[in-house]
Amino acid sequence: MLDLLSDILTSLSMRGSLYFRTSFTSPWGVAVPSFENVARFHFAHRGSCLVSVDGVREHVSLEQGDLIIIPHGASHELFCSPDAKDTILQMETVLERSGYNGSGVLVYGGEEPNSETQLICGHFSIGEHAKHILIERLPPYIHLKNYGEAAGKWMEATLRVIGDEAGGQRLGGDLIALKMSEAIFAQAIRSFIEESEASKWGLGAFSDINLRRALDAFHKAPTEPWTVEMLAQWAGMSRTSFAVLFKKKMMMTPMQYVTSWRMEIAKKLLSSPAMSLMDAAEGAGYSTDSAFARVFKKETGQTPAGFRNSIRSERRSA
Repeated sequence: MLDLLSDILTSLSMRGSLYFRTSFTSPWGVAVPSFENVARFHFAHRGSCLVSVDGVREHVSLEQGDLIIIPHGASHELFCSPDAKDTILQMETVLERSGYNGSGVLVYGGEEPNSETQLICGHFSIGEHAKHILIERLPPYIHLKNYGEAAGKWMEATLRVIGDEAGGQRLGGDLIALKMSEAIFAQAIRSFIEESEASKWGLGAFSDINLRRALDAFHKAPTEPWTVEMLAQWAGMSRTSFAVLFKKKMMMTPMQYVTSWRMEIAKKLLSSPAMSLMDAAEGAGYSTDSAFARVFKKETGQTPAGFRNSIRSERRSA
C-alpha cells in the first residue's frame, strides 16, 4: 500500500514534464506565462537568478543549489539582476530568438559568459478534475534553499544527475531526468510539510505525528465506515481532543476531509468508461448509489451521471 503522500500525489494523476535546461548569460530575463493545473519548478544547477511570482511583492533570490516550486501555475519572471528588469521578454520570444528547437540546452542572453546561469525548468501536470487540499493550500511558491544538501546525499546526487541528463545527448537522458524530477517534487512537498509553517496554510495535520497516523489509516482504507471516533483511535487521542486539534490544524473537520477525498476517488472512477455509477459509489465508500449521488452533488455541484457525461464530452472534443 502507498503511504499518505504517495497516495495523494498518485491519485491526482501528477506527471512531470521537463521544459529545458538553460544556459543564460547576463543580461537576460524571461517571463513565464500562467497555466492551469500545473506546478512549475526551477532548479539552479549553476549560478543564480531572481524570481518574481505574480501576486507576491518581494522577489526570490534563487542561489546555486536552490529549488523553487510555483504550485499553482502562476505567471512569473526569471531575471539575472534587479537592474535587468527591462530585459525581460515573454518566453515565446526568448525561444524564438534563441533558436531553441526543443532539444539540447536553451542558450540565451548577453555577452557576459562568466555570469552563466544554468537552470533546470519543468512542470508537473495535475489531472484536470483532480484536487486535494494538500495542493490547493500550498503557498504561492515554495523556496527550498541549498536543496540538494538539505535533502540528503541521495537528493544531491539525483539533482546532479538531472543536471547532466536533461537536454543532453545520451540515450534515455530526458526520461531519466523526468522520472527523477517526479521524485524531487514529492521530496519538496514532504520538506514543506515537515516545516513549521505547514499549519499556517491549513496543512498542519500532515506534520503532526498523531493526526498523520489517522490520515494514513484512512487513506489506506477509504471505504471503511469511518467515524471521528475511529480516526481518533488511530491517532491515540480522545474523540474531542482529536476533533478540536484536527480542525485547528486543517481548517476543516475530520469528516469533511474524509468526504472530500472520497469524492476525488469517485471522480477518478467515474472517469473510467468501464465503471458504473454503483461501482463509483462502492469505491468511494457508499453502500447505496442514492446516498452517494446526494453527497456527490453537494460537494461538486454535479450529479455523478452529469459529471461522467461531461468527461465523455471533453474527450470527444479533444
